[in-house]
Amino acid sequence: MFKGIIRSSWQELIIEQQEDSSIKINRINYELAVLQALRDGLRCKEIWVVGASRYRNPDQDLPTDFEENREVYYQALSQPTNIDKFITNLQEQMLEYLAKLDQRMPKNQEVQILQKSNGWIRLSPFEPSPEPINLDRLKTEIERCWSSTSLLDMLKETDLRVNFTQHFKSVATRESLDPKILQKRLLVCLYALGTNTGIRRLSAGELGENYSDLLYVRSRFIHQPQLRNAIAEVVNATFEIRQPHIWGEGTTTCASDSKKFGAWDQNLMTEWHIRYGGRGVMIYWHVEKNSACIYSQLKTCSSSEVAAMIEGVLRHCTEMKVEKNYVDSHGQSEVAFAFCHLLGFELMPRLKGIHRQKLYRPASGQPDAYPNLQPILTRPINWELIRQQYDQMIKYATALRLGTAETEAILKRFTRQNLTHPTYRALAELGKVIKTIFLCKYLNSESLRREINQALNVVENWNNANGFIFFGKGKEIATNRLEDQEIAVLSLHLLQSCLVYINTLMIQQVLSQPKWMELMQPEDLRALTPLIWGHVNPYGTFRLDLDERLPIELAA
Repeated sequence: MFKGIIRSSWQELIIEQQEDSSIKINRINYELAVLQALRDGLRCKEIWVVGASRYRNPDQDLPTDFEENREVYYQALSQPTNIDKFITNLQEQMLEYLAKLDQRMPKNQEVQILQKSNGWIRLSPFEPSPEPINLDRLKTEIERCWSSTSLLDMLKETDLRVNFTQHFKSVATRESLDPKILQKRLLVCLYALGTNTGIRRLSAGELGENYSDLLYVRSRFIHQPQLRNAIAEVVNATFEIRQPHIWGEGTTTCASDSKKFGAWDQNLMTEWHIRYGGRGVMIYWHVEKNSACIYSQLKTCSSSEVAAMIEGVLRHCTEMKVEKNYVDSHGQSEVAFAFCHLLGFELMPRLKGIHRQKLYRPASGQPDAYPNLQPILTRPINWELIRQQYDQMIKYATALRLGTAETEAILKRFTRQNLTHPTYRALAELGKVIKTIFLCKYLNSESLRREINQALNVVENWNNANGFIFFGKGKEIATNRLEDQEIAVLSLHLLQSCLVYINTLMIQQVLSQPKWMELMQPEDLRALTPLIWGHVNPYGTFRLDLDERLPIELAA
C-alpha cells in the first residue's frame, strides 16, 4: 500500500504504532503524501492527463515521423547516425583532455588536488587584472557631451534610426491613426511600461497625450510578438553598427542568469523565493559579451534555470549564432550538459561546488592511469547505456529544437525523481562524459576560467541596470495578469536595449577622435561596455519632440 507512494521520511508521520502493537494510518498525512506523489509523477510524466497540453502523454512530445526522416533529424543536429562514430569521438576527447590535465598537474600552480574528503579540488583566486585607467576619463567625456540625456529621448532616437515601431501593428482589421501620432503614443507607452511608471502618470505630464488615447494604443498595438520583433530589430542594429577595432569581432558566446523582481501575489506566477526571500518572479536574461541581450523570459521562482538557458539559445530571434553559453551553478546539470552537446553548443558553467567535482574514466581496466588525478577519479562511463538510448536521446533533442513541447515540460521528465527511466539514465551518463571533458579544460586553463567569470560579470551588470530603468512602483511588477507581466518585462528589455544602442554610438563617436583612441589601452578595450548610465536621466519632466535629434555626431 505504501511502496512507491510514501517516502521513508514521511512514514513516521503516517504510520502510528498503537499500544496493542496494531498500526494506525493517519489519514490526512497519508492523503497529503499521495497528492505529493501524484504531483511528482505528473512532473516527470510517469502519469499524464488525457487532453492536457503540458501534462499530456510524453510520446506526443516527440516527432511522429522520426523513423521516416531519421537521417534528416540527425543532420539538423549535426550528429552522426552511426552510434560507434559518436562514442569513439567522445572517448578520444576524454582520453585527450584527461591526459593533458594529468601531465600539467605537477606544474599547475593554480589548481591543487587534495586527499581530504575522498578527493578535493582547490582553485586559487585570480590575480587581479590590470586596472582600466582610461575608462573613467571616457565616461567623464560622455557625461560632458551628453549630460542628463533623457532616457525617453534615447528610446526616440533609436526608433528614428532603426524604426522598430514598424513592428507594432493593430490587432483590429483597420486603423486610421496618423503614423506620426501613433509613433509618439507608442514610444510614450513603451517608456511607461519599461520604466514601470505606468501610462496614467505619463499622461499627466507635458507630453500632450491623454490617458484614454494612450490606453487605446497600449491595448491595440503592444503585444508580446510585436515586442519581441522590435527587440530583435534593435539588437541586430546594435550588432551592425559596432566597429570591430573597438568592440572586437562578432561573438558567438553569451552568458545567462536570472534576476528576481517583486510582483503582486494573487496570480499563478508569483512565488516565494527560497534563496532571495520575498514574493516575486524571475526574469532570465541571455546577454552577449558587449551587453546586447538577445532573449528574456518571465519565469516562476521555482522553475528550472536549465530549461530557461536552453530555451533562450534555441528561441532567440537575433542574427547571433550561439556556440557557447556561460551559466552559474544553477544553470547546469548533467542532463543539461548532454542536451547542449546534442543541440550543438557548449555549456560553460562557473561551478560553485568545484571542490566536490569528480572525473569519470573513459574505460575500465586501467586503475593506475592518470596518477596525478587519482583522488578525484571515479567509475568508468557506461557506454552501452548511451549506445542503447542514442535514438531516444536524439528524439528528445529534436523535440527541443523544433519546440513540439515546452522545454521545461520535457526537462521535468528527466529529474532525480525518475531515476529508473532508461533515457534519463543515458542522458545523465552522456552528461558525465561532456562534464568530464569540460572540467579537464576548466582546471587546465586559467584563461578559460577568467573568460567564464568575465562573461557572467557582464550579465550581472545587466541585472544592475534593471533597477536603474525599472524604477516605478517600488520596482515591483504591479499587475496580476500574466500578459501584462510579460509585456512589462519585454518593454524593460526593449528600453535597456535602446540604451545600449545609443551608448554604443556615443562611445564610438568619442573614440573616433584620434587623441581618444590613442589613449585606450588593451585593458581599457577589454573592460569597455556600452551599458553605462551616469549620463542618463530617467526621471523628471518628460518631453517628446519627434523633430528634435540627439547631437551624437556633433557633440563629441
